[in-house]
Amino acid sequence: MERSFLSGIILLLGVALLAAALAVHAILLEPSVWTLALAIVGALLMVWGLVALRRDIGALLHRRRTEIALYALGMVGVLMVVAYLSALYPLRYDLTDEGLHSLSEHTVAMLERIEKPVHIVFFHDPLLRPTVELYELIAEQTPLVTVDFYDPMINPAQARMRGVQFAGTAVLESEGRTMQVHGSEEIDIANGILRIAQDANQRVCFLEGHGEADPFSTESHDHMEGEAGHTHGLGGKTIVHERHGMAKARHTLEALNYKVEKVSLVGGVGALDDCAVLVVAGPKVPLLEAEITTIEDFLTANGNAFFLLDPFVQSGLEPVLQALGVVVNDNIVIDEARHFWADVSSPAVTSYNHHQVTRELPLTFYPGSRSLSPTLERVPGTSVMPIVNSSTNSYGEATPDRVGLDEADQAGPNTIMAIISRRPVDPVSAEALRRLGPQEALPPEDANGDAAAMPTGRSRIAVVGDSDFATNSFFHILGNGTLFVNTVSYLAAQENLIGIEPRTYDLPRVNLTNRQMKGTLFLTIVLIPGILAVVGIGVWWKQR
Repeated sequence: MERSFLSGIILLLGVALLAAALAVHAILLEPSVWTLALAIVGALLMVWGLVALRRDIGALLHRRRTEIALYALGMVGVLMVVAYLSALYPLRYDLTDEGLHSLSEHTVAMLERIEKPVHIVFFHDPLLRPTVELYELIAEQTPLVTVDFYDPMINPAQARMRGVQFAGTAVLESEGRTMQVHGSEEIDIANGILRIAQDANQRVCFLEGHGEADPFSTESHDHMEGEAGHTHGLGGKTIVHERHGMAKARHTLEALNYKVEKVSLVGGVGALDDCAVLVVAGPKVPLLEAEITTIEDFLTANGNAFFLLDPFVQSGLEPVLQALGVVVNDNIVIDEARHFWADVSSPAVTSYNHHQVTRELPLTFYPGSRSLSPTLERVPGTSVMPIVNSSTNSYGEATPDRVGLDEADQAGPNTIMAIISRRPVDPVSAEALRRLGPQEALPPEDANGDAAAMPTGRSRIAVVGDSDFATNSFFHILGNGTLFVNTVSYLAAQENLIGIEPRTYDLPRVNLTNRQMKGTLFLTIVLIPGILAVVGIGVWWKQR
């Protein structure tokens, strides 16, 4: 017994010495005589112990405990194989309803559309494991995005070479361009990839000075009916001292690599220099004549604009739009058949005319919208396309304080939003366009029989009869925000960004149209109780 105990001690000592030799070699990372000697001594002691205990080990292998040990080792081996395969071929399934652990559809679409390679070096620590997984998900979506990971404490040379001081910093490189991203959210990372891949950020200029919605304000309202809130549609008063904000729209545009600024036209045409898109978001007072002239000059110089004009408010831009082929009617759209919640002056739209802006667009609604109409005669050099229309049961109410279709009102369907494509032409070409109507005019010939040159350049203008749909209160609901962002991207000739919108984490809520509300009311109050009553009466009658 004492001999077996001593042999066991020798065996354990040999295993310990051999393990110590391996640990020292892993730490030093270089061969050493002492490490080799320690490993040899440990191996000899371990062999001596195994030889001395060969009978005890043989007897142990014939017992029931051996089967249990082998079964346990087999299970451990199976688990190790499964773990290795899961690391080699990882599978993910996000069980959250909001997709908190997956990339949003818009980010995936953006990654699929980039055309330039982007290399990312992310410096992290153990606390940033969720962000590391986020970068890994991004790299899996496209071969154009590659990611390397370093810990700045373990690899200080890599951090010093790239000018990184803290963990959580990502260095993005693309075709000689370099930038740093410090945010850990998906929006921050997608924004950085988009910026470095595009190598440009366009200016989106929001007009200010006339009570427009402020893109730098987070103001919003609960919009409850009655005295607790206020309305935007029929009977609503213009709120000037408590304006709506458009910070959600601004954050989304900035996440898509746009630079958002507020501009004032009092200083002249120079304020619109380098503006990719001019946004006029619901002015409450008319623009000055000089400001209107500046906007006209901007559009003449192939500028792009997005006009959001509320009902029963004269902005002074009506003649400008009429010269482009669109009449902004002085009314408000009433849709008793299809509207949002219980407000008949908030038309809801589910089907759209075919256009890039409305591609795969869900339901949108417009809390108080005026209608648009084409001019009686076609304006040469312009093409007007309505893309959002109310239902056939709607009409344009010309009186702001009542509801009721009469001769002064405009029967539906009514156009709520239109896109204008403008291509300047000279007077000779304009006359040819008038003769040919909707057909494309051929370049006219001059006195020498040579074809006259057609002017080049094109501007895009979007007009919508409501500005509230894009404010903080309604931007995140259904397709309102997507429509606004798609329109800006189309006007800025960034069609590859249409459909991309960074996700927002708002409290879940159910938004219903009036038909859905009536159907739910009938189902819960009438149909289901009625079925239960009939069944109950039948059971009572049979028992009786």
